[in-house]
Amino acid sequence: MATDYDTPRKTDDDVNEDSIEELKARRNEKSTSAVDVDEFDQAESLELPGADLSNEELSVRVLPRQADEFTCMSCFLVHHRSQLAAEKNGNPICRDCAA
Repeated sequence: MATDYDTPRKTDDDVNEDSIEELKARRNEKSTSAVDVDEFDQAESLELPGADLSNEELSVRVLPRQADEFTCMSCFLVHHRSQLAAEKNGNPICRDCAA
């Protein structure tokens, strides 16, 4: 067997560092070093169900339903006419709800 004498040799310390347990420990240490986030700042962004939003303004532009769209009477989403699967009791039903 040929030996390359130019390659650096590992010492006992290097062998211990490369053990599976050491590598797992290092990986866990890196994942726990997250940025500290203030809990108060996090709590401000949460919205509770039933919260009073009367003083909030809508930040997106809402378009009215277009002529080539319909509102599904099962899921109440607005879909393009190409998504119309059937009509149940005269009410349009989308493909997702009909499936």
